[in-house]
Amino acid sequence: MSHAYLVTGTRSAFGRYGGALSGVRPDDLAADVIRAVVAMLPEVNWASVDDVILGNANQAGEDNRDVARMAVLLSGLPVDVSGSTVNRLCGSGADAIATGARAIRAGEADLILAGGVESMSRAPFVIPKATSAYSRTAEMYDTTIGWRFVNAKLKSQYGIDSMPETAENVAEQFGVSRADQDAFALRSQERAAGAQASGRFAEEITPIVIPQRRGEPIVVDRDEHLRTTSLAALAALPTPFRPGGSVTAGNASGVNDGAAVVLLASERAVAKYGLSPIARIAGAATAGVEPRIMGIGPVASSRRLLSRQGLSMADIDLVELNEAFAAQALAVLRQLGVPDDAEYVNPHGGAIALGHPLGATGARLTLTAALELQHRQAERALVTMCVGVGQGISLLVERV
Repeated sequence: MSHAYLVTGTRSAFGRYGGALSGVRPDDLAADVIRAVVAMLPEVNWASVDDVILGNANQAGEDNRDVARMAVLLSGLPVDVSGSTVNRLCGSGADAIATGARAIRAGEADLILAGGVESMSRAPFVIPKATSAYSRTAEMYDTTIGWRFVNAKLKSQYGIDSMPETAENVAEQFGVSRADQDAFALRSQERAAGAQASGRFAEEITPIVIPQRRGEPIVVDRDEHLRTTSLAALAALPTPFRPGGSVTAGNASGVNDGAAVVLLASERAVAKYGLSPIARIAGAATAGVEPRIMGIGPVASSRRLLSRQGLSMADIDLVELNEAFAAQALAVLRQLGVPDDAEYVNPHGGAIALGHPLGATGARLTLTAALELQHRQAERALVTMCVGVGQGISLLVERV
């Protein structure tokens, strides 16, 4: 079996909800990032790309009808390059990379562009069709995030807790205090601010140029969601999701817009084009958990992945854990035996600071991990995320 190498990649800056990227369609945003990857490697015959796989969680608006294929056509890639969109909700971008890596390891592909895109700002409202003649019932759902068109049987068996409610459930069940959540959130903001100031994020960000009807175009090249805060400011925030709860806007991830894409290549393609990979995708695993505590999902998927690989957490040098909520991130770390403030966990902050454009985050985490392994000259990274409706996904990334 061939190794599945991660050769290079890039992402957009992550825009805040209603922010600088809110005027950009998701298919255009993904196309911009694909073009940037193509420009990095002019020696590659891009007509030979076997597939473009993008994660996308919404698929109810401009990202309908296979956003990956639309992005391929908009990017200028040859028309015979195919595109597929995958949906594992929050884990979609990671799943796209895992899917592409499996195809390469199986010998069915040599070059795959994989990643994800989400415009949560542009997610539409949807209205269901009437279920009977002359119906006077009118419903409308906001597709930005969360449940809609709920199956009554699923609701009765598992509940339909919102994402923040699942974080409250995790905090209660696993004993994660409000103070610890706020301390984790502050570390995320401070680490991300340091990475932004040092230029570390500039290594992975492609500026998105937005033409204006008048004047110069807007150039979006910095993550917008970062906040300057303090423990006192975080402690003063209300807990709107549960009376007496602990989850706040300050210790939760953002609602954001963004895209990220990496190039995966087989050993044959690496040799053919003289490529210099930075990492390989050594394996991936998923697992299911109770939907009401979906945030604990990375524990099950990481244990499954490490067991398959014959490894333990002691063999992991770097962890990129999606910070859906501080409550679930801390519960996951504690279950895996990792200190709350471990320096090798999200060393440049995470989704609490950077935001979480659902379909793109997994690809962002994987790219960040691959680059950081090179900086540290470390060997292995664990990329892991919780997934709505009760799942976890984990990838093992190894330095080349």
